[in-house]
Amino acid sequence: MSYFTRFMASTAIALSATFISVGMADAKNFKIAVGDSGGSSQEATGVAFVQALEELSGGAHTATLFLNGQLGSEQDTVNEAAIGTLDMSILAINNVTPFSPTVGVFSLPYVILSLEDAEKLTQGPIGQELTENTIEDAGVRIIAWTYTGFRRLTNSKKPVTSVADLQGLVIRVPKNEIMIDTYKAWGISPTPMAWSETFAGLQTGVVDGQDNPYTTINAMKFYEVQKYVTNIRYIFSIEPLIISEQVFQELSAEDQQTVLDAGKAATAASAQFLRDKEAEIKQILLDEGMEISDPENNEEEFIKLATEAVWPKFYDSIGGIEKMNAVLAEIGRAPVSE
Repeated sequence: MSYFTRFMASTAIALSATFISVGMADAKNFKIAVGDSGGSSQEATGVAFVQALEELSGGAHTATLFLNGQLGSEQDTVNEAAIGTLDMSILAINNVTPFSPTVGVFSLPYVILSLEDAEKLTQGPIGQELTENTIEDAGVRIIAWTYTGFRRLTNSKKPVTSVADLQGLVIRVPKNEIMIDTYKAWGISPTPMAWSETFAGLQTGVVDGQDNPYTTINAMKFYEVQKYVTNIRYIFSIEPLIISEQVFQELSAEDQQTVLDAGKAATAASAQFLRDKEAEIKQILLDEGMEISDPENNEEEFIKLATEAVWPKFYDSIGGIEKMNAVLAEIGRAPVSE
């Protein structure tokens, strides 16, 4: 073999090794914190995102889910993503609200009344504006939306079908002012408690009840420590997938688009998961011995007390009454006045 041939062969090997090294260096395995456990809507969104990310990147990128709060409380993961020490997190919107108050509009009681409402608001101009606000306020970017369904009230003491039935019960809520004030409007003072402490709190009787969608009640096995379910629909639970804006900006333009496209696919998969699974999961809860009741009079008393007391209090934090009316208009609802 001539010197030139040997030189070209060694150069080709070196270049090939360089390309492989660069490719390996660019490959990402994102860490995704997930508040809920296996079988939850959060997990379904995460799995769909990972599958789409791998497919859209041709296998170059993937992600690993850390379920059941392994990487810390949901609010802690916002802080960690903001400073770039965590890549992504799937968490309840109410745990984003303290960092970016305008997203609190999605937690106001009885604003979202269906999955279709949730899809219109999150995937339209309102959702885009709130995403931009969250980048600026919290240093994280919403890239997908999990639709988990209405938060249903559960408790271990008695059936609840009226506001009067709530009295005397100790109800756990997240550390979220809107949700706390909603229960206060119904005449009780709820107990703020971290998500990671909730099962133990129910099990030991520190709290009598909590509220979460059917999928979460089942995934967290709350039927082991709760007996009664009330089909209130005061909040439709929306749980975004966020990415650290610092991490996002470190990606190439192509990889940024891949992440955003994977997020859109995960959002669509989440809506389908809820449509396919909610009735099935409700039956599982019945089979596990839970008793499910509907509120009296189509929930009229719950609605009246909550909307009259809570909505006006939070107009300023969500961007003003004009913003509230823009949200209502987007879903075909009548405006409110001062």
